Amino acid sequence: MSVTSSSSLKTAVIGVGSMGKHHARVYKELPEAHLVAVADLSESNARFIAGTYGVRVYSDYLRMLDEERPEAVTVAVPTSLHRRVATDAMESGADVLVEKPIASTAAESETLIEKAEMLDRKLMVGHIVRFDPAIQALKRHLDDGRLGKIFQIVCRRVGPFPSRIRDVGVVVDLAPHDLDVMRFVSGQEPLRVFAETQQEIHTAHEDSMSALLRFGNGLTGVLEINWLTPTKVREVLVVGECGMFRVDSLTQDLYFYENAQANGEMWDALRVLKGVSEGRMVRYPLQRFEPLKAELRAFINAVLNDDPVPVSGEDGLAALRLALALVESGRTHQVVSLNKTRDGAKAVGL
Repeated sequence: MSVTSSSSLKTAVIGVGSMGKHHARVYKELPEAHLVAVADLSESNARFIAGTYGVRVYSDYLRMLDEERPEAVTVAVPTSLHRRVATDAMESGADVLVEKPIASTAAESETLIEKAEMLDRKLMVGHIVRFDPAIQALKRHLDDGRLGKIFQIVCRRVGPFPSRIRDVGVVVDLAPHDLDVMRFVSGQEPLRVFAETQQEIHTAHEDSMSALLRFGNGLTGVLEINWLTPTKVREVLVVGECGMFRVDSLTQDLYFYENAQANGEMWDALRVLKGVSEGRMVRYPLQRFEPLKAELRAFINAVLNDDPVPVSGEDGLAALRLALALVESGRTHQVVSLNKTRDGAKAVGL
């Protein structure tokens, strides 16, 4: 890994578009980070961000890496460039946070992971939803057994079409968020998936998907994503023996809807779910914070303390493999079983 002699890291951002500009802002705000430069092919875009935060500007990211020698770099370029740019950053001596998805293909992702291991660099993937305070609280409650056995996880991520997207469809762009959340909160891996996709507005890729996932412990995942809904919805539901948790990521709220028949001393004595009825609803008080700031702080601290990053390259690869399996299922209209082959999935007939 890169070595620093101070309590803050020299940081830089490659790609300061819709997401990268926020990375630059947060690096400027974090005391653990010292933003030194930004790079972007759009010179006007790069100059505006650099001027806003008083840092040096480059249109050539290789020149920036060579002249500035940043110790930690965010890569927020189009997905098709992730492997090349992240590799160049690691070879220059920097630890890297690459925005999700980790790369365009499973093979490219594996190459990045192998490169990080060979160079002894940290490679973190920007699955920002993990750092939502409501998702973090949900994970703690599930780990504590508050819900008992988990039956189902439902994720909805819908909203208007984003003009910024050109190189991927809605599945690869958005599904990794919720696929990572499903893996994170359940601690389980899907065995097979099935998806129905539509292409209504996007000129080259799908812009709507409804999917089912089956996990090894019997848990079912339901995922709805699209770029067709005129209002944003960001919702996670987790249903189990003792009731249901609901996360609203737009407001960072966590609710619990109790199953009244799985409550109190009777439940502790029987431990057999015999019915479901409506109980109380609890809205948990949460300390709200910006998920991106929590994510970048975790990245910087992992580098400074030489700790494992909280979202590894393997996590990013797992989410990408699932997203690509969903794309394949939508294309072939078949169930896709996940295995350990290089492409991560194979289709099997219904």
